[in-house]
Amino acid sequence: MKIMRLFRTVIVLSLAAVTAASCVTNRKVAYLQDMKNNTQIMLENKFEAVISPYDELDVIISCFDSDLAKPFNIYSAAQSAVRTNQQDLAYLVDQNGDIELPVLGTIHAAGLTRLQLQEKIKNMLVAGSYLSDPYVMVRFRNFKIFFLGSNGGKAITVPNERCTFLEALALSGDLNVYTNRKKIAVMREVNGRMVMRYLDPRSSRVFRDPYFMLQQNDFIITQDTAYRNFMLSYTQWSPFLSLFSTAVSVAATYFAAMTYMNTK
Repeated sequence: MKIMRLFRTVIVLSLAAVTAASCVTNRKVAYLQDMKNNTQIMLENKFEAVISPYDELDVIISCFDSDLAKPFNIYSAAQSAVRTNQQDLAYLVDQNGDIELPVLGTIHAAGLTRLQLQEKIKNMLVAGSYLSDPYVMVRFRNFKIFFLGSNGGKAITVPNERCTFLEALALSGDLNVYTNRKKIAVMREVNGRMVMRYLDPRSSRVFRDPYFMLQQNDFIITQDTAYRNFMLSYTQWSPFLSLFSTAVSVAATYFAAMTYMNTK
């Protein structure tokens, strides 16, 4: 009988622990909990993505006389040899940070914003007397944010070349209640080194973090809470626990029966 009481006690305590751990409070998951009505926080509105090696860029050059601008566009040169879709062509920034434009040749692009590169190409066209009224448009082809976590990985293309940490979470489909919000990491390459920084979306301090404004090819890495990991481990071991509990029940019943018979 003592074994049965001990077994029941263990089961009750285990269920109570699981129930307590499964309670996910609003404080653990709610965003920006310290912000009140009319709270104002200054943001860096002038943020612009900087071109880096291995970026893919769309560069379109035009002017009043469209025929004069054709030799400076990569799709025009390609179409002269083979039928090519303009959407499939882009300039790849090489490991040295350079791109190769028709006629203009090698241009160093790394470290510039797209607007600065636009101005640089425009000045080259005018200084070289190629075009007197050039219009240049540069866009990122590969402004992507990557997500890694227990739910799998995904890549999200950002169309407007400006993405905040909170915007990225929304684009990813939001976080589930089991995500550890203390350990949401943003990882990026800085001067040839991978740098990781943890951000917590539950506090307005996230707006002041230098990694709040994301850059192209940033990684956002999430982790599960300890409860989630416990439940996954419990699921894996539950068949063995069921077998063990059955064996204990049978043993307890046997000892109870033997004790009853010995008292007769």
